[in-house]
Amino acid sequence: MAPAVPPAEILRISEASLRFADGRPLFETLSLSLPGRGWTCLMGRSGCGKSSLLRMVAGLPVEVGPQGHAHIKRRNGEGGEFSASIAWMPQRDMLMPWRRVVENVAVGAALRGQRWSDARERAEALLARVGLAGLGARWPDSLSGGQRQRVALARTLFEADGVVLMDEPFSALDALTRLELQDLAAEVLAEQSVLLVTHDPLEALRLADTLYVFGTDAQLHAMALPPGDPPRAPGDVAVAGIQAALFERLRGTGGERSNA
Repeated sequence: MAPAVPPAEILRISEASLRFADGRPLFETLSLSLPGRGWTCLMGRSGCGKSSLLRMVAGLPVEVGPQGHAHIKRRNGEGGEFSASIAWMPQRDMLMPWRRVVENVAVGAALRGQRWSDARERAEALLARVGLAGLGARWPDSLSGGQRQRVALARTLFEADGVVLMDEPFSALDALTRLELQDLAAEVLAEQSVLLVTHDPLEALRLADTLYVFGTDAQLHAMALPPGDPPRAPGDVAVAGIQAALFERLRGTGGERSNA
């Protein structure tokens, strides 16, 4: 049987607005389309609203104060209300120290009351897929930082059903481990539609199929990308060249407004 063809569009965001109590808008009437498969990356200065937008896409609350305002419309690829589940991978691994590694991976199944034998088998398979075969019985505090993030990635895979949101999940790792996890994430999430928030220009240029930068006008601006499929080599000359333009965009110049 031929593999299922992913939809051209799995999630469309429109009219996304976030305004705090002092009247200052972080962003207004943003629109963003996520394809059925691939990596969409968001960059911007600290405090521009990247993580807040990610929370809104996930349907999570955003603290704006009593006079603030947060609004978003989410639609599926057919134009109906988006109701599918979304997997979330935050910056911190959020592993529960009282649960073994395999139990952390399958925590969603436990919360839903699913049969443990099935959940455990799937969780062990995902641990093997992220390079942690045989470590399911370990406790989280016995793992290195890179191993913990691999567990978090396996947990994300356990819940992934089309859309994955990632909020700087590799930012606390050393440079080499970060590159390794980027490569691994690109491999294991290849069939998902990923929306990644990152502060790291190299990470964005390595992983993105589509890249947007939050501008000083509180809008999204599309950026050019190096040729080739992700994950791109960090030492690629084209990556280095576009990285300079991306830094300029982050400083407030260049880029084109997105009509995604």
